[in-house]
Amino acid sequence: MAGRDRIVHLLRQLERAACRCPAHSNTFHQAAGSAKCTVRTTDYAFEMASSNIRYGPGVSKEIGMDLQNLGARNVCLMTDRNLSLLPPVKAVLESLAKNGVNFKVYDNVRVEPTDSSFKDAISFAKNGSFDMYVAVGGGSVIDTCKAANLYACHPEADFLDFVNAPIGKGKPIRNPLKPLIAVPTTAGTGSETTGVAIFDYEPLRAKTGIASRAIRPMLGIVDPTHTLSMPERVAANSGFDVLCHALESYTALPYDQRSPCPSDPIQRPAYQGSNPISDVWSRHALHVVAKYMKRAVRDPEDLEARSSMHLASVFAGIGFGNAGVHLCHGMSYPIAGNVKTHTAKGYSVEHPLVPHGLSVVLTSPAVFSFTAPMCPERHLEAAEILGADVRQVKRQDAGAVLADALRQFLSDLHVEDGLSAVGYSKDDIPALVKGTLPQERVTKLSPRKHTEEDLSQLFEASMKLY
Repeated sequence: MAGRDRIVHLLRQLERAACRCPAHSNTFHQAAGSAKCTVRTTDYAFEMASSNIRYGPGVSKEIGMDLQNLGARNVCLMTDRNLSLLPPVKAVLESLAKNGVNFKVYDNVRVEPTDSSFKDAISFAKNGSFDMYVAVGGGSVIDTCKAANLYACHPEADFLDFVNAPIGKGKPIRNPLKPLIAVPTTAGTGSETTGVAIFDYEPLRAKTGIASRAIRPMLGIVDPTHTLSMPERVAANSGFDVLCHALESYTALPYDQRSPCPSDPIQRPAYQGSNPISDVWSRHALHVVAKYMKRAVRDPEDLEARSSMHLASVFAGIGFGNAGVHLCHGMSYPIAGNVKTHTAKGYSVEHPLVPHGLSVVLTSPAVFSFTAPMCPERHLEAAEILGADVRQVKRQDAGAVLADALRQFLSDLHVEDGLSAVGYSKDDIPALVKGTLPQERVTKLSPRKHTEEDLSQLFEASMKLY
């Protein structure tokens, strides 16, 4: 017992040293006497899961050897039509050919995938009888490949079986999947590290997804040379995703305040709430974003900056992949899903598009102003990392200070002036709120509880940024 008591004591000290705000205090004190969920309604444990990561300039050339070492006989390579013509895919294809790997290419991935585009990729995977998968692209490609692998390994499953509740049934994944290697070409989603696949569910015009550790890639090959092909606005919007992944996971509801407590560890969600390990990754990612993102956007040939943002995407992915995100992401899904006519600069697509990172960051000043009262120390720390002088700032002003720091950061990178600049008006707020309500998987991790009226006010406050 003495050893166990010492561990509990050390964990209490660690948490108290990290933050004493209302949302993060007494975390381990509450859990100390419990090892079973039968006596509590909130969780008492968290777990850390991530893909293996290999990083280095030119490291994509090793993927053919990896597949050969794994005994691959029939590989599915997924990408999109634009990327299929660019150096990242060429490098991977050359490695596969050099090492005698048999493969087929699926290049019909949709930027910002839908249930229909997922189903098309799933059909390709089922018909191909593949024993291994490779995804070369951004989050859209990697998420599509995760879904294709999942349903090809569950041929009898209905599409909604594994989709997050309440839109889907949210069933646990019990069958083993085929190995998947992800080669990210953007510095944003962190999808190479996570067990999450996001898509637009067209019948409801809202984003949802599949979340399970079972679908995360076996290996993420992070080759910073691939980011040099990103256009300026793609680099910016991808970076905003990293920024919000870091901010949201660091300020999320603590894991031991999340309910319900799972009766079986297979039911513990991938998004568990902030925790001492995720905090390290999220905080470090935020430091890297603050130092390198503006350089990475402004100069596409700045290899140091773009390489650093590529790693920041991985760091934030490990952080949010286990802690989760909250309101910025929950509110972003109807913003992207209800897009009308907005065209995104730098994206070679034929459909209206509000890029994911942009849809997330447009609400960030309003969101963090709203959540700050629950953990002001963390909001002030984030503001300071982003360049604000917080030495004389009172705790009750944390939200306003972080919101101002975010507005300045976004203004410096020429971000559109709020939701009104991407085609929305106050008349659209009811539909945006309606599209946010099904996103409980993430919105429930907000450190501050919220109502529909709160969401309406947050959308209204986000119509103009400056």
